[in-house]
Amino acid sequence: MSTGPGAVAVARDRRDRTEPWLRAFLRHDDHDVPVPGPAVPGPLAGLPIAVKGLHGHRTPAVRALLAAGAVPIGATSVPRPGGHQTWGWTDRGPTRNPWRADRSPGGSSAGSAAAVAAGVVGMATGSDGAGSVRIPAAWCGVLGYKPTAGLVPSADPRGLAVPGVLVRDPALLRPWLDAVARPRRPARPVAAPATAVWSADLGLDAEPDPVVVAVAATAARELLARAGITEIATPVRLPDPAPVWAARRAGRAAPRTPGEAVPATVFAAADLLLTPTTPAGPHGHDGPGGRMNVALTWAFNLSGHPAVSVPAGTGPDGCPVGLQIVARHGADAALLDLVERVVPPAAVAPAPGRG
Repeated sequence: MSTGPGAVAVARDRRDRTEPWLRAFLRHDDHDVPVPGPAVPGPLAGLPIAVKGLHGHRTPAVRALLAAGAVPIGATSVPRPGGHQTWGWTDRGPTRNPWRADRSPGGSSAGSAAAVAAGVVGMATGSDGAGSVRIPAAWCGVLGYKPTAGLVPSADPRGLAVPGVLVRDPALLRPWLDAVARPRRPARPVAAPATAVWSADLGLDAEPDPVVVAVAATAARELLARAGITEIATPVRLPDPAPVWAARRAGRAAPRTPGEAVPATVFAAADLLLTPTTPAGPHGHDGPGGRMNVALTWAFNLSGHPAVSVPAGTGPDGCPVGLQIVARHGADAALLDLVERVVPPAAVAPAPGRG
């Protein structure tokens, strides 16, 4: 992990050379933001980062990163306003997936995922209200983390969207959380995960692509073997999250969330739940068609569980596949420790002009 003025200059140069093709940024920041440096330099001091959206700098989480010494090099693309388009857009056209130009990077943290995957920056901010960090992380072959609801300050009054982060190196996840999390009483230590459950579809009518499921399942079992975690069999059958999620999003009273079934059926017996991050790989720039790409992610926005998408490999089309790892409420430190211990840094995509 490179930091300091030299690293910032390199990141800005990579941004400028990839941007005509990648379209990951809405604005370039070429002047250091005048914020006080950290009292004691930490792992984020001098780290070049990308910030989601034109207004991302105003959020408490991003302000905390800047106070920790991170240096923003630009604002990344998000969906265009209006309608239901959920992937990145710029005035030059759609943000491209660094692995395949004809595919979307996912959304809504589209430009952030693309910038990290293309090697422009090692960290980019995101927000996740239904999978908007985890889905683009999966499709761009990087790591995307959504913390336990309430752990990081959020401006969403409905309690769905939380700040998140996208990185290539799992060693950056804990420093991000340490910088942005609310001040809190020391938590009782959470034991390292010992058991896990695998589910290809959460018992939902998600119609997952069998190729994506196979890649994610293989990665899940390899990860559990490296970590010394035992896979156990526990049925996972969630109700459709859509009605409750839509009611919550609209500010209407909603019944008990489908995610409340997760602790009863899974986390009473196991420490982790593993799934494919998405039911299929990245779609083209014309949209997802009828497939619900949030099918395996949005229940955990309702339930508030911490979740991280890690690279699982690639399909025969060359597109990345993500593996989602979900932990008990408040077990973020144990989850991130596991990921740092057994997940290698993600590869840099061959975006033109990366150099």
